[in-house]
Amino acid sequence: MSTSKTVQQLQAQWVTSENFRPYGQVIFASLDGKVYDGEDAQLNLQNGIPRFYVMRLEKRGRKFHKITRHQKCTQCLGSLEGKDWLIAVCPPDNDVNEPALEDIAAFRIPGNCFIKLHEGTWHAGPHFDHTSVDFYNLELADTNVVDHFTHDFLKSHQLEFEMV
Repeated sequence: MSTSKTVQQLQAQWVTSENFRPYGQVIFASLDGKVYDGEDAQLNLQNGIPRFYVMRLEKRGRKFHKITRHQKCTQCLGSLEGKDWLIAVCPPDNDVNEPALEDIAAFRIPGNCFIKLHEGTWHAGPHFDHTSVDFYNLELADTNVVDHFTHDFLKSHQLEFEMV
């Protein structure tokens, strides 16, 4: 007997510093010479060699069934060329091995800022409607090898999400 999947829609809201706070920070432009403060990205890159690179993603769409977290570092993501994009997140709870379904939220990120994810924040994305988008990504050199924990909702709940 085959089990059919359910597609659950997530309403994507425009990101603000306030609504994104449980998951990380939103960083907007500041004037040159501004002194470092709490509005700057609060980074944890002490557990390895930082890696800052540009990744090209193609045809991502708005659907996902896997969500990932990194517990040993923060991660920063932002698009190049001013392109908007989407991400789904769930707050970090490092004592639990799977994200809480009721806490998953979707955000639309404009191309004039970047996000910093707290350590352990579950995330699915970047996603987008463009043909391709280049993203800058700051994490650790081995994040995707030694600090990459993924939960698959198709396997656990026969569930797929679509950000709308």
